[in-house]
Amino acid sequence: MDLIWRAISEARPGPKWAGLFAESWPAYQRWWLREGVEARPTYRECQRELQRYMPELVPLWDELCALVGGGDLAARFLSFWRPPPYLSGCSQAVWPGAQPVLVRNYDYDPRAFDRLILRTEWGGRTVLGTSDGLFGLVDGMNDAGLALSLTFGGRRVVGDGFGVPLILRYVLQTCKTAEQAAEALARVPTHMSYNVTVLDRKRTIRTVLMAPDRPAQITHAAVATNHQDKPEWEAHARATATIERERFLLHRLTLHVEPEEKFIAAFLRPPLYSTAFRYGFGTLYTAVYRPRRREMELRWPHARWPLPLSGFDDQSRSIHTPFPRKAPV
Repeated sequence: MDLIWRAISEARPGPKWAGLFAESWPAYQRWWLREGVEARPTYRECQRELQRYMPELVPLWDELCALVGGGDLAARFLSFWRPPPYLSGCSQAVWPGAQPVLVRNYDYDPRAFDRLILRTEWGGRTVLGTSDGLFGLVDGMNDAGLALSLTFGGRRVVGDGFGVPLILRYVLQTCKTAEQAAEALARVPTHMSYNVTVLDRKRTIRTVLMAPDRPAQITHAAVATNHQDKPEWEAHARATATIERERFLLHRLTLHVEPEEKFIAAFLRPPLYSTAFRYGFGTLYTAVYRPRRREMELRWPHARWPLPLSGFDDQSRSIHTPFPRKAPV
């Protein structure tokens, strides 16, 4: 099955972003309200928590909300405060060569995915990454040479906090180094457990284990899959093979460091590459971030798409993805 991906650049929020939101909002609204409107926080709650934890984003949030008509539900959705729970798979690791590279697989349900790369210059900071909810990112890089990506932390606990894609956007908008990023990730509350790996242009690596019910852990780990310390949700751990994937990556990094291209290619094959699309955990893409060169690249088993931070042009690609025949898109 062929899926259309888009790469779009718009320095300030404008007609391109507004058009994307109008196109996606009906589906996102259904998802956001699936537990009922009473389950979602009020506008005042959303505004208060953004001002408390990510005040630098508030002017941008206001601008985006005005751009889509100033509606109450859209504003609450775009705050990412206490969204419905959602699960993903994912693997990520930093290859430690002369110019370290952050590589990640994003394993998720194709029915709930933007298939969109956004390049923005919001707030004077250039950011390039894979969109989620049009405001958030599941991985990305900024013009300071800071790159990051997330994996689900493998825990069922849901609490008061932000959807992690907006936290990643916040980090890329406000931080320049891995240390600054780790501090921000540890400070801002998340509504579910996630592992965020950060790499900066000075080769500094941090992986932050975030959770809604306990303090974040800042580590120097170069690998993250779908558990924290040890698996707590056994069924999810077995279904996603999180331990096996972690061991596979650690083996490749500690027993013998492979050439960069060989290391990246491993993400396009089992056990890292997943075909569990019918269960919502198929690998939708592999992302490669080179912070020193300020380059992003997307890969699939039979396609590559280089996306530089500078010299970026709007594009679209049709990518063949091996979905089961009946998988909806």
